[in-house]
Amino acid sequence: MLITSLLRSTVKQCQTEARLARPLLWAPMQHMRTYVTETTSTKSPTAVLLTNMGGPETTDDVYNFLHNLFSDRDLMQLPFQKYAAKFIAKRRTPQIMEQYQAIGGGSPILRWTRTQGAAMEKILDEICPETAPHKHYIAFRYVEPYTNTALEEMKKDGVERAIVFTQYPQYSCSTTGSSLNDLHRGISELGMDHVRWSIIDRWPTHPGFIDATAKKIEAKLAEYTEEERKDAVIMFSAHSLPMSVVNRGDPYPAEVAATVDHVMNKLDHRYPHRLCWQSQVGPKAWLGPQTSDALKGFAKAGKKNLVVVPIAFTSDHIETLYELDHEYGSEAKKLGITGWKRVDALNDDPVFTQAMADIVKEHIQKDEVVSKKWPLRCPDCTFETCGHSRNFFTKQKE
Repeated sequence: MLITSLLRSTVKQCQTEARLARPLLWAPMQHMRTYVTETTSTKSPTAVLLTNMGGPETTDDVYNFLHNLFSDRDLMQLPFQKYAAKFIAKRRTPQIMEQYQAIGGGSPILRWTRTQGAAMEKILDEICPETAPHKHYIAFRYVEPYTNTALEEMKKDGVERAIVFTQYPQYSCSTTGSSLNDLHRGISELGMDHVRWSIIDRWPTHPGFIDATAKKIEAKLAEYTEEERKDAVIMFSAHSLPMSVVNRGDPYPAEVAATVDHVMNKLDHRYPHRLCWQSQVGPKAWLGPQTSDALKGFAKAGKKNLVVVPIAFTSDHIETLYELDHEYGSEAKKLGITGWKRVDALNDDPVFTQAMADIVKEHIQKDEVVSKKWPLRCPDCTFETCGHSRNFFTKQKE
């Protein structure tokens, strides 16, 4: 899961922009809920733990979500953080509640993750019977089901083999890295280091993911007339990162670019395209061009038909439904971009859920604990938790 409008005024007021080590994503909770289904098999299931940032399921969850977010020193370090988190959360809750109200009263990310997980595990039982039954669990970073909630369910089910499957295709220390650090802490707290753990930490160019994305783009392009398609531009939009994070050596920008390149290859490069970055917070340098600035540039160039692709998100949430659809969609129309079209998120797309199952199957067949890329820390990383979690998971192969 990131919070553009949430931080615009807060960042100036608290003067903490330079301290934001990582981009902020969505989260918390208010009520305990049941998040996984019961398993009826007597055999311990092969767990597939789907990790993501999550989002408040209802507007009642927004305050807790914000408080948990600003309390996390893995994502940001604020002066007097315990008190600052309460102050910021209380101040920003009304505005963020309005945004969630505008998209139906809460984030749909849990619903979509459940749907994707159920479809994936059904396919896995068919194509990978040797490790069946498979069962998905959901671990959100700042909102229920929290990581420890998922771990408790896994413990109750007697899980002995667990595959951690990030739902971010492209790796960043601020997303997947943060979730894995949290998972390592939970494993230690709940005494689950006896479980055989392995990690799928990234999959930016997996053929199934690329195919599903390309098909979504083709479907949106088909809504234009033949004449309109001749002038269509594809604009990929991913969440931006502060240059301070990029300059530490975070691989996210390169991996997003790799995804874009593979998608355009699938489309035979029939259309011009650009990669832009959304959700910048504060005046400090971030990856660019920003999506909002790109819109102005395309409008100035006379481009009317713009296909916008949320390339780093695999389901709808606040950044697609509010930021892209409400904020940027409205801005595009004001700028005269009358042919603005946002490509549908992958959500319950069967091509994508098949890809999810294929990714897990390939991981099982490789008997791989971690990817070759994951053990390498960013050259200028200063976070001790990153080293601890890498050491723990890498040693699983010993």
